[in-house]
Amino acid sequence: MQLLLFGIIYPFAWLFSRLPMKILYVISDILFFLIYHVFGYRKEVVLKNISYAFPNYNVEEKEQLSKKFFKHFTDILIESVKGFTMDKEEFLKRYQYKNPELLNSFVKEGKSIALVGAHLANWEWSVNLPFITEIPIFGAYNQLRNRYFEKMLRKSRERFGIIGMKTFETVMTMNSNYQNQQQGLYILLSDQSPLVEKTLYWTDFFGVKVPVHTGLEILSKKFDLVVINYHTQKIKRGYYETEFELITQDPKTFENYELTEKYINITEKNIKKNPENYLWSHNRFKHEGRYDEWLHNFSFKKTKK
Repeated sequence: MQLLLFGIIYPFAWLFSRLPMKILYVISDILFFLIYHVFGYRKEVVLKNISYAFPNYNVEEKEQLSKKFFKHFTDILIESVKGFTMDKEEFLKRYQYKNPELLNSFVKEGKSIALVGAHLANWEWSVNLPFITEIPIFGAYNQLRNRYFEKMLRKSRERFGIIGMKTFETVMTMNSNYQNQQQGLYILLSDQSPLVEKTLYWTDFFGVKVPVHTGLEILSKKFDLVVINYHTQKIKRGYYETEFELITQDPKTFENYELTEKYINITEKNIKKNPENYLWSHNRFKHEGRYDEWLHNFSFKKTKK
């Protein structure tokens, strides 16, 4: 069944990706109309998230932001498919880096790097990162259920030199490189919600108490990683620019969760610059109101130990 599904969809996806961008954006406009006006895909989730993040917005402002997000969302869908067959020249034209010298200064020093970011603007086209730096690059991703689509997606993301690693392979890969003194850059998107039962820390995100991933600071301290944030902005339709920001070159000097707080604050600041380009369809605030419950259970587990 997996092979049959892949065999049906893949040829259409490949042909779709060969279409000119002008035609693809017409398709994106049609897709927006269907998703937003006809099917109402995740509209309630998006509006709820926007209400949490911007409580001072009135109903009209929330709806306007929601509509802008969905227009961007459908663009991202078609741009992701287009990326399957885009060549180096088109990537360099459409997705540029503002200050690669910051990244490369640490590469030249022989440092390994945790490159962290959020689901903001177009994260899929960052597969062109090997064009601007010379360091082995490892990208963590969630494994797909269909192994044929999994192979296709991995091949697409690796074709310019990025080495794909499943999320559960991240620690093993870092540890192996660290033990063998192998330099590496690790792309980590760290803005999604962890499972509550596996959460170690909660913090305020847009004024709402939410659980957050702490793997960034744990791994950066353990493997002595320079931590750099990358922030991508949409310049205009189909064109993006990424800027790097140093978070720390010495993570071990940070107190527990201080590095996590700094990353969350940077992420929130960058989202506020272009809120319509954030992935509001992800239910980031789904655990709102559960902090006291988690704290009680977490304290009970520590007592038992």
